[in-house]
Amino acid sequence: MYPFQYQRPDSIPAAVAACQGEARYLAGGQSLVQAMKLRLSSSETLVDLAGIGVMAAIALEGGRVIVGATAKHAAVAASADVCKAIPGLAELAGGIGDQMVRNMGTLGGSIANADPAACYPAAVVGLGATVHTDRRKIAGDDFFTGLYETALQPGELVTAVEFPVPTRSAYVKFKQPASRFAMVGVFVSQSAGGVRVAVTGAKSHVYRATEIETALNASFSPAAAKAVKLSSAGINADLHASAEYRAAMIPVMAARAVEAALAR
Repeated sequence: MYPFQYQRPDSIPAAVAACQGEARYLAGGQSLVQAMKLRLSSSETLVDLAGIGVMAAIALEGGRVIVGATAKHAAVAASADVCKAIPGLAELAGGIGDQMVRNMGTLGGSIANADPAACYPAAVVGLGATVHTDRRKIAGDDFFTGLYETALQPGELVTAVEFPVPTRSAYVKFKQPASRFAMVGVFVSQSAGGVRVAVTGAKSHVYRATEIETALNASFSPAAAKAVKLSSAGINADLHASAEYRAAMIPVMAARAVEAALAR
């Protein structure tokens, strides 16, 4: 690991002030620290966000669940408010990695890292969430822009994510057995505004499967989702699965998510 300076501020303004030049924010460290240990990444300064208590809060306010950026996956999965209002989000958090990862990894760290196979981006897009930063609010549909790329500007800090409460929701993933990342993961939600279907693990970043959304808006049923045939153009291919395999799995995972949502 390359040498670095370490800071642990106790407020959001102090954290933003400390993140200058080549400094980087440290949330759960599940990706950043590992990359630094392998010397795949370096930073002059790490600004640890763990001392900012307000950023770990989870609250149900009206028709929205607000999850602080440093809320641990395990805390989201166990939250009574999340389990009651958006059980699909709680189940997603409870299925990330293993227990150690869930006890350390954070919502904000996950979406800022924007791994193409991460689970949380599917919830952000699938629920039409809003990402709060120290500077602005960013619509979930606009947040993820490419492979490990987001709309965040240098030094911009994710402080919370605001999830609207849907009528129904569920997330199902076909996981790579070693990493437990999604080879294909699908988040489905239904609300007064219609159906949203977000797919992770299949392209360079999370995206909405509009063909499946159209089918489910006409008939919110597993059969309607499974009947959609998707092109493999632009779909990821690697040693774990071909593009054709992933394209075929997306409607299957969507159908399973609809079935889970209807079963609640």
